[in-house]
Amino acid sequence: MTAIEVKDLTRRYAGGFEAVRGVSFEVEKGEMFALLGTNGAGKTSTVEVVEGLTRPAEGTVRVLGHDPFLERKAVRPRVGVMLQEGGFPPDLTVSEAATMWAGTLSRPRPVAEALDLVSLGHRTAVRVKQLSGGERRRLDLALALLGQPEVLFLDEPTTGLDPESRRNTWRLIRTLLNEGTTVLLTTHYLEEAQELADRLAIMHRGRIVASGTVSEVVDAYPARISFTPPLGVSLPVVADVDASGRATVRTNTLQETLHDLLTWAHAQNVVLSGLDARSASLEEAFLAIAEEAA
Repeated sequence: MTAIEVKDLTRRYAGGFEAVRGVSFEVEKGEMFALLGTNGAGKTSTVEVVEGLTRPAEGTVRVLGHDPFLERKAVRPRVGVMLQEGGFPPDLTVSEAATMWAGTLSRPRPVAEALDLVSLGHRTAVRVKQLSGGERRRLDLALALLGQPEVLFLDEPTTGLDPESRRNTWRLIRTLLNEGTTVLLTTHYLEEAQELADRLAIMHRGRIVASGTVSEVVDAYPARISFTPPLGVSLPVVADVDASGRATVRTNTLQETLHDLLTWAHAQNVVLSGLDARSASLEEAFLAIAEEAA
């Protein structure tokens, strides 16, 4: 079942500037879809339309089968939104802020339960202004989860979190996905997208320039084998050698190239110091795609 359907979405601002130009994608129920891109690529402009905050200039958007702008009453109770900044009154306590937000929802989960999900149960009496930046992000997530959403929009959800809190948030998101929640994620942490996303799209200048599963996007770019050979040895493969003497081989057939290289090293009694072989990362693919698109 399709939870989010975007077809030929265009969004224009005053003066005719097109921030989003003919974007199309679908997100299946229970799927994590990551929308990535450089600053100014059009991610936020796209997500705001999908959230129902504004209507598209052209194209159509459906969330759970409804137009999120024109049929907001049908969509809003079934979605949760975590913005980059919650903007809650700073003098409210954590409990008061959550209770206030719960009062706007038709079927909120218990406030204590939502706060425990993000490990803020021990901070209920603390004022919002006294929270750290990471704690405020966790509060934002708790409030997005209060309505037990079927579709969850996460805009940079782990910005400002320490590594442990980031991993805990990832575990929570995986649990939500396993329970059937659909998640649309925007993030600058490419490791986050690689870790969590079932599928993704990369935007550049208002268009989607690459999409698919993480492996489909990454596998289009070469793997890397790096090592330091002994001085004066002629390598059997084409390699880039830096000033320190470390060689890097890029290949689209990692297993075969590595096998050939190790077979040669064994036959020549050569030690490849610091040998490291790995597939391309999402970060490498993202940078290459951005450079190609530019």
